[in-house]
Amino acid sequence: MEPRLILVDLVLKLGVAAAVSSALVRSLEFKSVLFREERTVRQKIYLAMWFSFPIMVGVWIRFLQKPFLSGDLSFETTLLLGVIGGRWAGSLGGVFMGLPALWHGEWMALPFLTLCGLIAGQLRTMAADKDDIWSFSPFIDLSIYRLIRRNLPKPHLADWQIMFFTTVLALRFMQIQLAHVFPRSIFVLESPGNIWVEVAIYATSVIAIGIELKIFNSVRTQIKLEEQERLLLHARMEALQNQVNPHFLFNTLNSISSLVRFDPDQAREVISKLATILRRLLNSNEAFAPLREEFEFIDNYLDIEVVRFGRDKLRVVKEFDPASLDVVVPSMLLQPLVENCIKHGLGPKVEGGSIYLRSRVSDSKLIIEVEDDGVGMGRPQPGNGWSGMGIGMANISERLKVLYSGAARMTIDSPEGRGTLIRLRLPLVESASSVPEGFYAERSSTRR
Repeated sequence: MEPRLILVDLVLKLGVAAAVSSALVRSLEFKSVLFREERTVRQKIYLAMWFSFPIMVGVWIRFLQKPFLSGDLSFETTLLLGVIGGRWAGSLGGVFMGLPALWHGEWMALPFLTLCGLIAGQLRTMAADKDDIWSFSPFIDLSIYRLIRRNLPKPHLADWQIMFFTTVLALRFMQIQLAHVFPRSIFVLESPGNIWVEVAIYATSVIAIGIELKIFNSVRTQIKLEEQERLLLHARMEALQNQVNPHFLFNTLNSISSLVRFDPDQAREVISKLATILRRLLNSNEAFAPLREEFEFIDNYLDIEVVRFGRDKLRVVKEFDPASLDVVVPSMLLQPLVENCIKHGLGPKVEGGSIYLRSRVSDSKLIIEVEDDGVGMGRPQPGNGWSGMGIGMANISERLKVLYSGAARMTIDSPEGRGTLIRLRLPLVESASSVPEGFYAERSSTRR
């Protein structure tokens, strides 16, 4: 075969390797078995099948279209499968990819590819750090540089990437020698009269494996970053949620302290209500809860505040749509809103006032309103928001951003002297069990 045609086939082979690996990694099922450190027998079989079937098609095309030889990536893919999936998966993949060649008379292909998968799988077990597999580079000078750097403080001559590099070259040399000893028993590209073409053939095998690993590793890195982002959002949400409980406890204890001297019976009643509230807080680690439970929680809280203010100065009006009570909302969502109305709206008002709690479902959204007829907070200050908004309110706004990633809205209408209306618009979630794990992180990733 002419050297120019061989070089063209080698370039096409690199393109085919990149195209196949890019197509495979778009599948969620493939990624679920690819990026695992430990796999069951069934998962190893699936992984071998995912890798093997596109290459088997390429081998068939080589026999049907003689000039198109670049689709045969069986040697490179078997080695790749072995270092990723282990000896069992590598050997099975070698069997799969050797079957089309065996069918067409190349009887040496199947045992040779099986051996390649076994050797590559053995190399995987020798990798002390599995990240060395994913970061494999066809540029051997970089591996030599890393080897030197590692050996400067402490001699350690075994470098996995150099071992894998030399193994690929040795097995390619072995394949060419088998083709000489057993003509037409195994397919190889070679140009004995041109040393540079021979070098290009060896280099292409290493580069093809490196390209596929780089494509897989880029997706692997992206998945890790998304997981880290999910964990960060989860930690951030938990930190925000935990800020609510001490803030609420501090204000409630202040109320109790004012009652202990003058009305011990009412103080005991308030302590009992507080114990009920704290029991629920301690027993619940869920980020979401049905709206019905949130309103029950608010009942206990308002009972405490009614005792503090007096029944003639604090009135509570409830207007609930029954269809809204089973919708799931973030835990401890309403208490800071009600507290804001009492502290900033009704607290400064000598004659007291009323709080209105409303909920309804409208246009596939849950609408929650907390309103008071107090003194209002005035207009929002540029850059600082509402001057009267407390820590709890700012906390709720931040939690909604973390949990719903822009899908929820909180609006405040508080003209001075005319009360405050806080309205929440939340996506509908019908039950706690239907809240997917990592709900807020999934919503964040879809924005990208």
